Amino acid sequence: MNVTATEKPGKVMVLTATVTEADYAPEVDKSLREYRRKANVPGFRPGMVPMSIINKMYRKGAVAEQAYRKANEAVFKHLEDSKIDIMGDVMPSDDQPELDFDGATEHLFMFEVGVAPKVDVTVGADDKLTLNKIKPSKEMREGYRSNFLRRFSSLKDVDKVTKDEALEVSLDGGDVHVDEAYVGLISMSDDERKPFVGKKVGDAIKVDVRKLYKDPKQLTAVMGIEEEQIESLAPEFTATVKRIRQFAEPALDGEFFKLAFPDGSVADAAAFEKYIDDAITADLARESGYLFSADLKKHLMAKANLSLPEEFLKKWLYAVNEGKFSMEEIEKDFAAFLQMMSWNLIMRHFADTMDIRVEQDDLMKEAKAIARMQFAQYGMSQVPDETLEGYAKSILGNKEEAQRIFEQVRERKILAALTPLVKTTEKSVSLEEFQKLAAAAQA
Repeated sequence: MNVTATEKPGKVMVLTATVTEADYAPEVDKSLREYRRKANVPGFRPGMVPMSIINKMYRKGAVAEQAYRKANEAVFKHLEDSKIDIMGDVMPSDDQPELDFDGATEHLFMFEVGVAPKVDVTVGADDKLTLNKIKPSKEMREGYRSNFLRRFSSLKDVDKVTKDEALEVSLDGGDVHVDEAYVGLISMSDDERKPFVGKKVGDAIKVDVRKLYKDPKQLTAVMGIEEEQIESLAPEFTATVKRIRQFAEPALDGEFFKLAFPDGSVADAAAFEKYIDDAITADLARESGYLFSADLKKHLMAKANLSLPEEFLKKWLYAVNEGKFSMEEIEKDFAAFLQMMSWNLIMRHFADTMDIRVEQDDLMKEAKAIARMQFAQYGMSQVPDETLEGYAKSILGNKEEAQRIFEQVRERKILAALTPLVKTTEKSVSLEEFQKLAAAAQA
């Protein structure tokens, strides 16, 4: 069997496989014998149908199937032997000539595949980036401290709404009345809280319940209706304040420290304030690191300036998704797809040249960290290691999740290896300046 490869413009390779009768005849004969064994033809017992009839009924299809299979196998072997780095999958070529499986004994199959560009990029002192470090402010520290203490706070009754209290209200919409409903001001923006500020028990305020409870599930639970009834619900209600409760921070005493830090790592007020400072520093360092990594990725992709087989990849995406997306929909997200593909090629390049590997222990460590965060969301900060390991194994048992974790760990290891090679200039910025830089990096 002969396979030839030629390159077309747009980084597309056309592979032509010529399959002769000698290549597929043994497999065709085997298929026809199997058809004969199973064939149910009136007038003949199973397995006794003459081969002449079997040939007439099935030979054309068998030749088509086995010739294509042989061509496909030969093309993949050619790619493997030639060490051609491809993108997407091998697809039938648009230039495929008509095939004659009735009279011809030699068949020519044409395939197309996208060719991955060669990545030739290095990192050194000539690569200059800025590490933007956020200056911690007094307000930031107070907010962080307050949010931490609120997890262990209690509620006390107060006379007047000041900012972020928890309210119990009655809701009257004429036809619909709710005696008791919860309104949490802490989750609102300053503009959303404004109408409630200054109100006392017994005061009434006009509200739009659809804006007050943005989550449809929360709205239906409060109003006692089904989700399909939301559209017919008149949104204007009168909310009458029945109770105002304020979060009271816990005293920094032995009871609090045992509850908040059962491992004994923080046992007095001074150690607690240091814990808050260290936590803020670590959080801000992570945020700065995320932005630096995003800047480094952009820098490397611009430096590599890879040319991908764009038209082939569009055609491949359309085919592999079996019509789930129109070409217009593919075009809409195609730029982001190209960035992802480019970055994957660059990562693979550095993983190979710097011998960076992701081991099973790396995946387990990451999965345990994910499990720990999930437990923390439910207020469980101290979870036994064997429990975490069990959940981690469950996470890694999901192939898609395991692949996502693999890619995440690989990227982090590669960026960690590249960062010290870059000439970095540190710059101190405010939180507002940092947020603008982060938004620009995501654009």
